[in-house]
Amino acid sequence: MAALVPETVPKFTAETLRYAARQSDRCHIVPVRLRRAIKRYLREQEETHMRRKVLSLSQSFNEIKDVNLQLNASTSRELVEDPLKSLESSKRWKIKTSYGDIGLKYREDQTVAYVASRMPAVYSACYRILSEVRRRLPGFSPTKVLDFGAGTGSALWAVREVWPKSLERINLVEPSQSMQRAGQSLVKNLKNLPLIQSYDSIQSLTKDINKSDREHDLVIASYVLGEIPSLQDRITIVRQLWNLTRDVLVLVEPGTPHGSNIISQMRSHILWMEKRKRRKLEKSLNETSKDLMTLKSGAFVVAPCAHDGRCPLDKTGKYCHFVQRLERTTSQRAYKRSKGVPLRGFEDEKFCFVAFRRGLRPRESWPLDGMAFETLKEQHAKRNPEDLEIDYEDQFESEGELVPYEDDPASYDSDIIEADAVTENGDEEEEEETARADLGSGWGRIIYSPLRRGRRIEMDVCRATNREGTEGSFDHIVITQSKNPTLHHQARRSLWGDLWPF
Repeated sequence: MAALVPETVPKFTAETLRYAARQSDRCHIVPVRLRRAIKRYLREQEETHMRRKVLSLSQSFNEIKDVNLQLNASTSRELVEDPLKSLESSKRWKIKTSYGDIGLKYREDQTVAYVASRMPAVYSACYRILSEVRRRLPGFSPTKVLDFGAGTGSALWAVREVWPKSLERINLVEPSQSMQRAGQSLVKNLKNLPLIQSYDSIQSLTKDINKSDREHDLVIASYVLGEIPSLQDRITIVRQLWNLTRDVLVLVEPGTPHGSNIISQMRSHILWMEKRKRRKLEKSLNETSKDLMTLKSGAFVVAPCAHDGRCPLDKTGKYCHFVQRLERTTSQRAYKRSKGVPLRGFEDEKFCFVAFRRGLRPRESWPLDGMAFETLKEQHAKRNPEDLEIDYEDQFESEGELVPYEDDPASYDSDIIEADAVTENGDEEEEEETARADLGSGWGRIIYSPLRRGRRIEMDVCRATNREGTEGSFDHIVITQSKNPTLHHQARRSLWGDLWPF
């Protein structure tokens, strides 16, 4: 590959290529302010039998999963591929129920159990996703945000960590009153908060806000669509959320086959709907109006997909998901159960997601265009101190045997002594921006953990097959040190969920 690359000024060096590709953190640490807020909230509740309540909450999630799995597959396919072809389904878009009428109703004890056991993991997944959106869209700084299915505010905390300076208003949609109260209690001691308004449904939100102010820069729906048993209601809600989106829509679900199926269905529907709308506009508009149409119509996938075509994992028996490792908080270690072995100091949160942006996919040059690869010996001479870090050979081996720690590495001394760099206004300093990963379809996505076999690296990569990003493929690629030492060095440090240049 290197021999075919023209010897021009490179867009990326080997080092910036590696930084741009990196999207995953090996182990995320929940911010000290959130850990303290959770501990304070749990002390105020004085709930007993917390382990039993955490287990009951987990059983409730499993019951919802069982209901969802009973949906008819043919009906699902019909709704996603052509939801408007029958009069019956077209009427379905006009439903007026909020998802709270058909989803999980959280009782007070379930809410407390959720804060203790699930909120840190949901926050970590949302933070990982929104951080990638920020890196891939460096000019995107949302001022107005809608969090649908806000729960106790996990996404709100993540949005504040990723874009602490630009936020002006956050609208929360959460039908559970106990969840709303918990979310308000968790943020009550934070400073410099944006304007936060809570609603129990999308309908109450649209009634309270003028039509001209209903669009949001960022709309996020995390861990909520799977709680809705009806597929028709799911698609209806996603259409409503898309209509409330001015720029970016993010959907997040658990990293299960069912969660991946939901994300795949919603991805297909949004892209189908916008392509259909664009075809109609092209027929009705003249040439002078097409430039304006380009800016306001269409949709493309920001992440994780490298293309906007049909998912190449369909009908393969595999499903697209990712994982974020996080250090367990004191509440998680206190109330979560383990199967006869000491509880680990960390957990792996598996998740599926898709992030859309309005408009057409930009035509950026591909990462390896103009790249003159250095030899491994030359790169070794120029290495940075960071290059001396250990190799993450056991990165995210969550599918294998779980080996508990003899000593708990997550001691959280910062719960007592604030070691984190927290400023007086309650906001951490923004991390330094690294090389951006352009959205011109030149990046693939590493699905599943790379296999390292000596000087040979094997990876499963989802990538675009053309520069327009209209089609994609799922490929098993092999990188050897002898044939390409620089890309081999890149592959050795790549993690599950990272980008891959091609």
